[in-house]
Amino acid sequence: MRRLALPLAILVLLVSRSLAVTLDVTDYGATGDGATDNTEAFQAALTGAAEAGGGTVHVPAGHYRIDGTLSIPGGVTLKGTFHFAPTDQREGRAELDGSVLLAYAGRGEPQGEPFITLVGSMAGISGFMITYPEWSQEQVPPVPYPPTIYSGATANVLIENLNLLNSYEAVKLERAGRFLVRNVHGFPSWRGLYIDMCLDIGRVENVHFWPFGGFWSVEDPLSEWINLNGTAFEFRRYDWCYVLNTFCFGYGVGYKFAKSELPDAGHGTTNGSLIGIGADACERAVLIEETSAPGLQLVNAELVGRWTSQTAVPIEIVEDSPQALLNLSNSVFWGPIDRCIWSRSENAHVIASSCTFQRWDVSASGSPAIDIEAGKAIIQGCNFMAEGTPIHVGERVRSAIIMGNQAPWGITVRNEAGDRTQMVANERDPREMSDEALHSYVLDVGSSGDARFLAGWHHQEPALEWGGEGTKRWTTGSSLLLLPVEPGEPYQLTLDMHIPSHAAPSEEDGLYLDGERILEFPDEPGSYVLTVDLPAADSGMLELEIRAQAWMPSEIIDGSTDNRWLGVAVREVIMQGGGAGGQTWSANMGEPRA
Repeated sequence: MRRLALPLAILVLLVSRSLAVTLDVTDYGATGDGATDNTEAFQAALTGAAEAGGGTVHVPAGHYRIDGTLSIPGGVTLKGTFHFAPTDQREGRAELDGSVLLAYAGRGEPQGEPFITLVGSMAGISGFMITYPEWSQEQVPPVPYPPTIYSGATANVLIENLNLLNSYEAVKLERAGRFLVRNVHGFPSWRGLYIDMCLDIGRVENVHFWPFGGFWSVEDPLSEWINLNGTAFEFRRYDWCYVLNTFCFGYGVGYKFAKSELPDAGHGTTNGSLIGIGADACERAVLIEETSAPGLQLVNAELVGRWTSQTAVPIEIVEDSPQALLNLSNSVFWGPIDRCIWSRSENAHVIASSCTFQRWDVSASGSPAIDIEAGKAIIQGCNFMAEGTPIHVGERVRSAIIMGNQAPWGITVRNEAGDRTQMVANERDPREMSDEALHSYVLDVGSSGDARFLAGWHHQEPALEWGGEGTKRWTTGSSLLLLPVEPGEPYQLTLDMHIPSHAAPSEEDGLYLDGERILEFPDEPGSYVLTVDLPAADSGMLELEIRAQAWMPSEIIDGSTDNRWLGVAVREVIMQGGGAGGQTWSANMGEPRA
C-alpha cells in the first residue's frame, strides 16, 4: 500500500494541536460566588495554558468578580458557557445565566488598561456575559471606563458569543489583522466597536447593539445621552472590511467612517462591503467623513431616524470630506427623517440603486429625500413613497444621472446644476398640467397633490381659521411657492391667507420675487385675499418666497405642546395668465376645476 508522506510543517501542526490543553479556572482557585476577586486565578490559568503551548481555559457557569484586568496570551482562548442568546437585565430576573464576569476595574479612567486584552495572535474570548455592577441607569452622563475588550498589534484574534451588557466602550481593535468579531450583543453607552489600522480582511458578523443592559425610552436621560453622544460602530483605517448582519438602536451615530487616528498610520480610511446592516432611532445612521477607494458598498441596509428628532439624516457625507465613495443598493429608509441621503462634499460620489424611500421631511421644511449638494451622483431604479420632493441637485454638482425612478405622483427634481443633470425614463406625474392649464389654475394648499409646488411648508391640516372650510398649510419663517408658468406671459396671483392673532408681524413680511418684496402683508391679524401682478418669466417656473415672522405655539398659547415654528396659514393660490380662457384648472389634480 502506498504511504502518504506529509510535509514537515503539517506534521508539526498536527502534533501541536494534539498537545493543546484545556484548563479549568476552578482548578486555579476561581469561584463563581459573585463576591470573591478572581483576577489572580483567571490570570494564572491563562498563563498556564500559554506555557503549555496554547489551548482553552474553561470557565463554568457562575458569577466571577474581577477586580483587576486580564490578559489573554496568543494561542489561548478564554471560553465560557454563553452561546449567542441575548439575555438581558430588562426581564426582571435577579440573576444572569451562564458564565458571567463582573468588571470593577477602570471606573472613571477611560484611558486606563482595558478589562480584557488579547495580547497575542490567535488569542480568543468566547461565551461570556460581561457586566459592570457599579453602572447605574441614573448616572448621566455615564461614568467612563476603558474598553471592555481590546487587542492591538495582533493577528487572527477571536471575539465571539458575548453579551456586553453595559460597557462604556465595548470592543476596540488597533492593528489587529484578520480578526473575527461575531455574535456580540450589548448596549455600550459611548462606543460599541472601534476599528483602526486593521488590515487584510477583518470580519464583523451578527453584532447587535441594543438596550439589553437597561431601560430605554425617549424621555429617559441616559437614553437621550446615548442617542445624542453614542457611536455604535466606528471604522477608521479598515482595509477591505467585511461587515455582515449588524444592527444598532438609539445612538447618535450608527456607523461612522473616518480617517485613522493613529499618529504613525499615515493617511488611511475604510473601504469594503457592509451587507444587511441596520440602524434604528439614530440621529445619523451612517456618517461618512472619508473613505478610501473604491469606497463603501452598502447592501440591504435598513436606516431609521432618531425618534422625536426633526433633524435626523440616515446617510450624511460631510462637506469637507476629501474623498467619499458610496455605492448603496436595495436599502430602505423610514421613520422620522429630515433628508434620507445628504451628500455635501465636492469630492463625493454617491450611487443609489433599487432603494425605497418611505418617508422624509419630518419637519415639513421642504427637505428632499435625496439632497446632492455637490460632487457626483447616480440615482437609478428607486421608489419614493411619500409626497414631497424626491431629489435635489445643487449648483455645485458636477454630474448627476437620474433614471428609472418612480413615485406615486411622479419624480420631481429640483435641479440647480443645469445640463450637468441628465434625467431619463423617470415616472411622470399623472396630474401633469397641460399647456392649456398653465394659463389659469388653482392650487388648493393642504390638499393631495400640492407638495410638488411647495418647499419649506408644514404638513397638511384642516383650515380651522376659515371655519373648517377646506385645508391649509402653515408656512415657516421662509417658505417657497414653485409655480409653473407659460414663459413670456404675465400673471395675476391671488393669495388666500390668514395671519394669526398670536403672531407678531414684522416689517419684512410679504411675498418676494428674486429677493424683492412684491406684496406687503397686512400688519393686523385676520383672513385676507391678496392680489399681485407678476412679471413675465423667462423659464417655465416661477419661484416666490413667503416671509413671515416665525412664532411657536407652545411659547405663546397656554397648554400648547406644538413646538413648530409657524408663519402664516395659506389655503389657496390662484394663478391667472394673460392668455386665460374660460376654463380654470386644478393644479393639484391636473384636470379642469369644477
